[in-house]
Amino acid sequence: MKIHVGCQFEYEAQHDVPAICIVRPSGFDGVQLVSETWMTTPPVPYHDYADMYGNVCRRLTLRAGLATIYYDAHVEAPGHAEAVDPNVPQTPVEALPDDVLTYTLPSRFCLSDELYDRAWELFGTTNQGWARVQAIVQFVHDHVKFGYHLTSPTTTSSNVLASGTGVCRDFTHLGIALCRAMSIPARYVFGYIPDIDVAPLDAPMDFAAWFEAYLDGRWWTFDPRNNERRRGRVIVARGRDAADVPMVTTYGNATFRGMTCWAEQVA
Repeated sequence: MKIHVGCQFEYEAQHDVPAICIVRPSGFDGVQLVSETWMTTPPVPYHDYADMYGNVCRRLTLRAGLATIYYDAHVEAPGHAEAVDPNVPQTPVEALPDDVLTYTLPSRFCLSDELYDRAWELFGTTNQGWARVQAIVQFVHDHVKFGYHLTSPTTTSSNVLASGTGVCRDFTHLGIALCRAMSIPARYVFGYIPDIDVAPLDAPMDFAAWFEAYLDGRWWTFDPRNNERRRGRVIVARGRDAADVPMVTTYGNATFRGMTCWAEQVA
């Protein structure tokens, strides 16, 4: 299927501010970039690089005054929803690949060490593998109330469990932390999700976050916020948590003035 995605960020700064931007579709999971347009206002030099997780990042410097970063792209994505296998088993820790082990450890926002006892209390009697991950996803989906005013940029998985509130990245951080507490590797994913085969939300489009769990030798998609298999996900980046893959990082006093985001299927 063909999907149109993009975003725009607006900043205001007193001085030039270096920045890193991660908004370009990664090409993961069979998504192919057909065309793209980058534009900064005012125009500035830039260069692209791949970070340690393979995500495409753009380095630039926002000029003093009002500055805008604009990105627009058309991609082709697989037309099917994410795979489902309720019988897939859990991979024992001793059999995990070396590069997967990092996703079993606590990270900035996913405090699996703090949630260890609670995770085993909640899910210790569930069947290992897919059933255990889905039980975690269902718990987070039911436990957390969504709201932009109910979170902050420093909210951790432990905060989310205690408050029962947050946005999609908070749902995701809690799901990841609970999986890791059960020795299930889990990694953070964010990107664009068009409203395909679902009722459109009565809210402005936004970036979305979900996670992938490593079971039986491969990564599987799980989404605590929506708790359903979706078509048309366009991955931008993966990492241990949101601290690894912020959409825009600024190195200086740049005031965030606004953001718009879009994702829609093209007929």
